[in-house]
Amino acid sequence: MEPLKHECGVAMIRLLKPLEYYKQKYGTYLYGLNKLYLLMEKQHNRGQEGAGVGCIKMHSPAGSEYVFRERALGSGAIQEIFSSINSQLANVHINEQSNEWVESYAPFIGEVYMGHLRYSTTGRSGLNYVHPFLRRNNWCSRSLMLCGNFNMTNVDEIFNSVVEKGQHPRIYSDTVIILEQLGYALDKENNRLYHEFTEKGLDGIPRALAIEDNIDLRPVLASTAPGWDGGYVICGTLGSGDMWALRDPHGIRPAFYYYDDEVVVVASERPVIQTVFNVPRRAVNELTPGSAIIVNKAGKVSVDDILGMGRNERCSFERIYFSRGSDADIYKERKALGRNLVGKILHELDYDLAHAVFSFIPNTAEVAFIGMAEGLEKHLDRYKADRIMACNAEGTLSRDMIEKIMSQKLRIEKVAIKDIKLRTFIAEGESRNDLAAHVYDVTYGIVENDVDTLVVIDDSIVRGTTLKQSIIKMLDRLHPRKIVIVSSSPQVRYPDYYGIDMSRMGEFCAFRAVVELLKEKGMENRLEEVYNRCLEQENVDDAHLENCVKAIYAPFTDDEISAKIASMLTPDDTSAEVSIVYQSLEGLHEAVPGCPGDWYFSGNYPTPGGIRLVNRAYINYYEGNVDKR
Repeated sequence: MEPLKHECGVAMIRLLKPLEYYKQKYGTYLYGLNKLYLLMEKQHNRGQEGAGVGCIKMHSPAGSEYVFRERALGSGAIQEIFSSINSQLANVHINEQSNEWVESYAPFIGEVYMGHLRYSTTGRSGLNYVHPFLRRNNWCSRSLMLCGNFNMTNVDEIFNSVVEKGQHPRIYSDTVIILEQLGYALDKENNRLYHEFTEKGLDGIPRALAIEDNIDLRPVLASTAPGWDGGYVICGTLGSGDMWALRDPHGIRPAFYYYDDEVVVVASERPVIQTVFNVPRRAVNELTPGSAIIVNKAGKVSVDDILGMGRNERCSFERIYFSRGSDADIYKERKALGRNLVGKILHELDYDLAHAVFSFIPNTAEVAFIGMAEGLEKHLDRYKADRIMACNAEGTLSRDMIEKIMSQKLRIEKVAIKDIKLRTFIAEGESRNDLAAHVYDVTYGIVENDVDTLVVIDDSIVRGTTLKQSIIKMLDRLHPRKIVIVSSSPQVRYPDYYGIDMSRMGEFCAFRAVVELLKEKGMENRLEEVYNRCLEQENVDDAHLENCVKAIYAPFTDDEISAKIASMLTPDDTSAEVSIVYQSLEGLHEAVPGCPGDWYFSGNYPTPGGIRLVNRAYINYYEGNVDKR
């Protein structure tokens, strides 16, 4: 009900044929550019703070540009970028030019395309932080363009290693630092080839071309990436046309690829590639964790193991919330998440389905709702069969009785409609809260006053702000006897440090609830004990790190915490009883078996950097450093 923000989405295209080929076959030189636009628009869900596009022209003559980039801010960034590019192409009358001119000079008509959609998790904003980033050079094989879906947890260490080599990064951000790291390794690879071909008697242009033709990106990545701690898909291209995408060893961030004899494609989501290139699911491959897909200047494609595959920690939140539900597996998993909640929901209803109305908010929870409804229907079918059997045994079975039993249906309704965008930024305090309570309109007449229970499913409850300020107040206007809020994901208890904009420690409703429980139970001293343990962990080596914050939650059951959350998030003037039902960790893993990464629920971070940062987040919370995560 309150949107989470994802780090970003990526899209890359490498054309493997001459540009004239696409003009003849598809009727336009814009084939690659149009495909990039579609890849980005269909991943718009992954980033609305900004976007960027890059292009490499592999056959641009000396004295003309061969690296093009366009970036913009805001939710309309994609449209703004492509409008600008189209204007540039219109100004040069692209359709009136010869193939030779287009290949050499046309802006944004090239062989390599890179697209990026940004959501910030660092609090930094502005065009300077929008990907792709550039490291320009007069040597094509030394020019580097970079974008990624990532968040590094050891930025300080990476920064120090870059500075110690004598470099001077312009901006303190993980993207710039990684760009400089890779640039340094790329320079070394260029120097190696420079000396090799000089010794073979090559000079000038022949030597430069030989370097471009023989660049090996594997040692460039292998000498750099082992020092990265985080979740990432790092995409890059050289000015000479080489291209790659590297995925972290645990597979925390997603990446998929497809290639044939015309094109190589990389994107953050599988169905996007399927749709844009009209290819079957089996043709789109998941990039193996720890591996890179690499395309060299000549167009040779390889998938190389760079870092080795670590323990599977694919992000479960990708499946619950972020990735498009049009993926076949994700659709099934989200339905399973809904089905797995049926037992808890029936318990909350005291098994009285006749006086329960079911719905969902927001639209992203619709698939989980379908699964929940199917599970409830299955329970109702068993109940009907048992009633028929019982009546038959009693000798009371008749056609009228059968019809009465079979007439029992789930009451599924569209309870809320979000049909306006209120400008709540103009108000403050209680005024703002009052406006927020009217963001949704409700459907009146579907709930029997003070009799029915209203069951509404959501995909996640993180902060609880929207729930308290808007959703519960809105549902209470229907006068149900009880409101049951159902979360298809477990309680979010810990910050994410691998690319999802989870809130600061003190903003999680689960964390706030457990702090209140500790105080109520006279266990407030545990807060200081955990703080001291976190301080002790500051200088502990990676092998002995532990998530000390787990001890905050240890004294209480999931149900106790859920009950406290419900109490805290229920507005004082609410008439209905309110309860909150969360997915269990066991239910999550049963529904999403291939993506077990659950650190935001369990606190089991896959890398040392995550553990260090969660302990630091608690220190900041305890010390009152509210501006720090």
